[in-house]
Amino acid sequence: MSMKDFQNNIRSIKDTPFGYTLSIISGKWKMVIMYWIIEHQPIRYNELHRKIGTISYRTLSQQLRELEDDGIIIRKEYPQIPPKVEYSLSEKGLSLMPILEEMCKWGENHL
Repeated sequence: MSMKDFQNNIRSIKDTPFGYTLSIISGKWKMVIMYWIIEHQPIRYNELHRKIGTISYRTLSQQLRELEDDGIIIRKEYPQIPPKVEYSLSEKGLSLMPILEEMCKWGENHL
């Protein structure tokens, strides 16, 4: 396989349902964020940061913004001082949970 064929194959995966799913959940933190949200929803920003532990505030904000833009999470802001923001999974996000549960089962079987 030539490099050009290899690059064409990589580009074409992005246009598949599999590629779309990967684009939503890929990255170091998105599935971890989704896990903690489903376990404690709704969850506030600082509590989520404490649960994850090793993520920077900037990265957490960026990943939450991407998940919100993709319709996976819902950000609810309350008009009060100090600001209160809670995150929960949307219906679209909840529909990903069977996939994450199967990944957990696979991990249990192969750990």
